[in-house]
Amino acid sequence: MKLFQVRGGVKLSYRKELSSENPIVLMPTPKQVCIPLQQHVGSPAEPTVQVGQWVGKGQLIGRAGRGISANVHASTSGKVIAVEDRTAPHPSGLTQLSVVIESDGEDRWAELAQPITADFPLPATPKELSDRVAAAGIVGLGGAAFPSAVKLDMRYKHSIDTLVINGAECEPYITCDDRLMREAANEVVDGVRIMAYALAVEQVIIAIEGNKPKALKAMREAAKADNSIRVATVPTRFPMGSAQHLLLAVTGRETPADKRTAEVGAVVHNVATARAVSRAIRRGEPLISRVVTVSGHGVREPANVEVPLGTSVEDLLSYCGGLRPVPTLLIGGGPMMGTPLPSVHAPVVKGTCGVLALTAAEINEGPESPCIRCGKCVSACPAGLVPVEMAQLIKRGDLQGAKAIGSQDCIACGSCSFICPSHIPLAHYFSFANGKLNALDRDARRQDRIRSLVQARNERTAREAEAKKAAAAARKAAKAAAAASQANAADTPVSQLEEST
Repeated sequence: MKLFQVRGGVKLSYRKELSSENPIVLMPTPKQVCIPLQQHVGSPAEPTVQVGQWVGKGQLIGRAGRGISANVHASTSGKVIAVEDRTAPHPSGLTQLSVVIESDGEDRWAELAQPITADFPLPATPKELSDRVAAAGIVGLGGAAFPSAVKLDMRYKHSIDTLVINGAECEPYITCDDRLMREAANEVVDGVRIMAYALAVEQVIIAIEGNKPKALKAMREAAKADNSIRVATVPTRFPMGSAQHLLLAVTGRETPADKRTAEVGAVVHNVATARAVSRAIRRGEPLISRVVTVSGHGVREPANVEVPLGTSVEDLLSYCGGLRPVPTLLIGGGPMMGTPLPSVHAPVVKGTCGVLALTAAEINEGPESPCIRCGKCVSACPAGLVPVEMAQLIKRGDLQGAKAIGSQDCIACGSCSFICPSHIPLAHYFSFANGKLNALDRDARRQDRIRSLVQARNERTAREAEAKKAAAAARKAAKAAAAASQANAADTPVSQLEEST
């Protein structure tokens, strides 16, 4: 299969050997799970349970909010002991509204959706399939956590002809998708075929980096019966797992800035998402667990673990033998695009592909020094930006200037920071600037909304005042007319009245 050149990127140390040969193990349900009601892009889910209520495994505990959102389900059976703000897996340390469940140890399932076990063509419409995916609370499991049903419905807004399945897994250390493709290839391919059916696409491309030969072999074997599916080997280069860059590599289609891949005719889903779709359709199971890679030299027993959502990082690390002498950094996700965890009490959520305990030797951070204008960050940027110039503008407080030269096109891959010989945290500058710009945009939109409401109110008040004034004038005129009529009647001679009668 022909591949296309992708700009930028960096070659990273593999570091997957710590867990790549460790099969997926199922973690027992912990005594307590804390399930945030926002584990996805968009608005948070709204709680549907109360403190003291018993819930079954797979029961809906958070209904999707307005706009883009996703359902949330219980990952075990037990009693709801709290619906309150708890620590979220976010570096800010901020809390999120969460449902805390004390497990009864029985893992009794709630009533699930009726499975569809028939072979293709499926006895369900594409819309029915996307509705089932939405009901199951499935989101992108590659890390972005975008509600999957929204992507499946893109066919109604755009002309979609290609489905790309992301099996690149380009981050060092992370091996959960690799193991999933090796161990559950048939389930993954079944989910791929279901999504292809829902999208009514002409071709499917499963893209896997060349450093995963066993996954490539397993997926080719599982997909060989379907001629519409091709398994492509893509270069081992970070960030090949970025949806836009993976699409460019396998189709030659470039996604314009501020656009989605659907607008160039393709939808990209992760392999773990495909497996979740298969389970939702074939078993009726909502998304209540995921495979997480626990790795780094700071953890005693690196592993790939199927973890109930809401499990604390502390319980997960304990299951993997605990930590060695306190690691320097604890990361949720991969070392490049993951985020530092604020606490071991933070829960595993839908977007958690890894928990890394890294030592000082693995981080290899150095003190920040002045930029030497080497241009390495420019060569490494996969989005074709000029990180050195954007960083200078942001340092000077010129956020609009940084925006004008593309700061909001940054995909936060961290390639520029990784390659910088001066150890300048370039990606952090861009994340800060984009967060600030987004906040300013929200404020501006809110102010515009307030102004429009005030203007509408003033116009309405003016119309009401004019209407009252006109009504008063009409009443005054009618009163005057009535008075004039009475006066005329009083002045009329009796003889005239008699003649008129």
